[in-house]
Amino acid sequence: MSRKQWYVELFENYAKTYDRESFTQGTIGEVDFIEKEIGSDRKKRILDIGCGTGRHAVELAKRGYDVTGVDLSADQLARAREKAEAAGVKASFLCKDARELSISGEFDVALIICEGAFPLMETDEMNFKILQNAAEALKSRGKMIMTTLNALFPICHSVQEFMKENPGESQTANHHFDWVTFRDRNTLTFTDDSGNQKTLNCSDRYYAPPEIAWLLKSAGFVKVEIFGCRLGAWSRTDVLTREDFEMLVIAEK
Repeated sequence: MSRKQWYVELFENYAKTYDRESFTQGTIGEVDFIEKEIGSDRKKRILDIGCGTGRHAVELAKRGYDVTGVDLSADQLARAREKAEAAGVKASFLCKDARELSISGEFDVALIICEGAFPLMETDEMNFKILQNAAEALKSRGKMIMTTLNALFPICHSVQEFMKENPGESQTANHHFDWVTFRDRNTLTFTDDSGNQKTLNCSDRYYAPPEIAWLLKSAGFVKVEIFGCRLGAWSRTDVLTREDFEMLVIAEK
């Protein structure tokens, strides 16, 4: 039997811990931006790909939007459903692999936030398939909002030092950035929701801005805009620089 991929193991019994991570604390400001981008039009259907514990999906549902979240992790989705129930809102959550979505032209907006599914896959082809499926799920003139890892950062900085300076519930070490593949391989140590400490060997794909633009246009988007990305404070006025660990990408069909 083949070993589970690291991103599958990580999100088993990790939902409550995930919600305490520092990088998940910008939800309100990020949803404010999403609303502005879609003109606060509550008739628009939203697909949240790699929705995790539903932090964006539930907040959008609170604001009156029709949201469907999809994720590979049943444990993360269970937490998302708990949060929606506690908030007294309706949102649909489906346990699906983003590489195998079979949705065609049903949604007005797609979200891929905080490396939701993309770019965690083990090959570039798998990552591209997620973008293709997101495009396929959108109606004509649909919009996608995503954040992903910015390759300009590790080219100019040490990812290991950045992680030390920005600690969270989980800790990474032994970072190695491959200049040929733009992958950062590292070990992740964390404590799951049951108090068990685990260590996983991880591989994250960083993308250069022109790569993202080309991939999205190849996937069926006709307009791609890329910006800097600040936690909880996304803005079209932020020019992407080498200081941005992530980039904010807005694409339209």
